[in-house]
This record gives sequence, structure tokens and C-alpha cells, in this order.
Amino acid sequence: MKKRRLGKTGMVVSEICMGTMTFGSSCNEDEAFRILDRAYDAGIDFYDTAEIYPVPPQKSWVHRTEEIFGKWLKTKPRDGIIIATKVAGPGHGWFSPPLREGKTALDKYHTRRAIEGSLQRLGVDTIDLYQTHWPDHDMAYDETMEALTELKDEGKIRYAGCSNETSFGLMKSLWTSDKHNLIRYDSIQNNFSILNRRFEDELAQVCRKEGVSLLPYSPLAGGVLTGKYNGSVPPEGSRFVRYMAEGERQKRMASRFLNENTLASTVELMAIAEKYGMSSTVLSIAWSKQHDYVASTIIGANTVSQLEESLKATDVVLSEEILSEINLVSKKIQYPMG
Repeated sequence: MKKRRLGKTGMVVSEICMGTMTFGSSCNEDEAFRILDRAYDAGIDFYDTAEIYPVPPQKSWVHRTEEIFGKWLKTKPRDGIIIATKVAGPGHGWFSPPLREGKTALDKYHTRRAIEGSLQRLGVDTIDLYQTHWPDHDMAYDETMEALTELKDEGKIRYAGCSNETSFGLMKSLWTSDKHNLIRYDSIQNNFSILNRRFEDELAQVCRKEGVSLLPYSPLAGGVLTGKYNGSVPPEGSRFVRYMAEGERQKRMASRFLNENTLASTVELMAIAEKYGMSSTVLSIAWSKQHDYVASTIIGANTVSQLEESLKATDVVLSEEILSEINLVSKKIQYPMG
């Protein structure tokens, strides 16, 4: 599998990253081990998790994903695995996470609490890439970056990244790091797919100019781009069917991913994929990793068979003709996810 440099770091990672956010909820431990083994055999050396996983976030199973991944990690040589995990963002506003009684923050206290828990669950001394899971734009960035710098100086992390960040937040953090000689964010993990191309509007320029790598998550738009929601009856047990029956936050998320425009776009993208002899899954993952500012595209799977289909995109390079046809769909149905 091809490798790419992560930001300006010394780390070179596989261009596909194995996401783990369903391990311990919709994916049990035995199947998670089979998925991880297959990913490893396919040449994936980069794995992403978080203290809050699995999803949807629930107090009854919070931390379970890191525990499962930590058990699997013991079966592999540590130096051959690049581990990324995350500290939960602020527990006020849009979401109160089911850990530390919902009082999470990106200050020194909570960052240290989070890293100590993750290190223990993962069974390692050092996290290769430690990411803030979502930002707090009203908090001084210097305290967050100071906390991450201390962890690096102590050898608990190698590099830092952010997730779900904006152009303002990423530039503010980089300015703070430059001004105070602190650790910088070398990566940004944001939602990015053919159905959600907003990253291209501003953040792509920041990444190019500042040497920050994108780690796109949800390249299949939560499974929508596989076409499984385009039938007359949505598949029983699928993510957004479950979300529509859960809390208000999950319902809003489901409606963002699953609506008239995303389904219409998917129909046209599936036709393009069929025309060129591939599945829409392969088309979507290949498109994601075919950007100069992307270091590694994060894929997820609940079964080995799902992973196998995603892995078919490993060596696929889309032609200019295919890319042009995809762009026409994006122009015809603009910003289907809002």
C-alpha cells in the first residue's frame, strides 16, 4: 500500500487508515479483531480511535473501542502500528459527552485525564497522533497547545492534530503555536466526501499553504454512497435507520446525511461507477484519497466483507474523465449535505 507523509512530521502513513468507531457497539470484539487483522495484512499501518468511541456515544460502552483496539495491538509489533486517538472536546453547547460527567474541556486538566486513560486502555507508552476531537473557539488556544506540548515533552505523544475544525480555528491554532513556540497541528480530521465537499472551499487552501494534512473521515458519507439507502426500504439495522429512532442529535445527523439531494447524487454517482466498472464504494474512496492535501483516508467497517470492498480502492486512480463527470454531479446538486 502506498504511503504518504503526515503534515510536516517524521511519520509516513498508509494512504488508507482503519477507523474503529463502531468497535464495541454495532461491531463486536471478535469481528473487530478479524477486521483489524485483515486491514493489517492489506498493508494498513495507521489506525484511528478516540476516548469517546464507540458510536453512538453512550455511557454504557464509552472507552470500549480503545479497550478492544488495545487488546488487538498486543498481537502485533508496536513499532509497526501508527496509533491515532482523540481527547473529547468541550462538554457544553451542542453535545455533552458521556465521560467525565459531561464536563470535558480542552484545558490542561482534562487533556491530561484523557491521555492517561487512553494510554492505559491502549496499553502503550506513547500515542503517535493525538487529536482534539472537536474545537472550543471561545477558549484560549494557548492552553490547549501548551497542554499538548507538555505531553510531547513527556514522551506521551509524538504529534498533534485536530478534528472537526474550521479555517478560523486551524489558522488560530497555528498562529498560537508559531507565536509561543508550541506544538502545531500537523493534521485535521474532518468530514469529507463527494457528498460533502465543503472542505475544498477554504480549508484545502489552509492545508496546502501551512503543510497540514487532511485525514478525511466518512468518505462513504456514512454508507450513503454505497447506495444501500436508495432502495424502496432502507436496510434494517443500518446506521441512519437506528439514528432516526434515537435522540434528537442522532435524528439531525441522519437527516443531514440522508435526504433527497444526497440520494439523488448517489444515484448519478453509482451510474458513473458502473460505467467504469467499479462500485460506488470504490469510486468514493478513490476520489477521497486523490487529493494532494490528503495523507490518509479513514475507512470504517462492521464486517470483513465491507472492508474487502473498500480495499479494492487501494490502487485505483481515477482518470480526469471520471473526475470531470463527478464534478458535474457536484455542480448539478450543490452541497447535498447542506
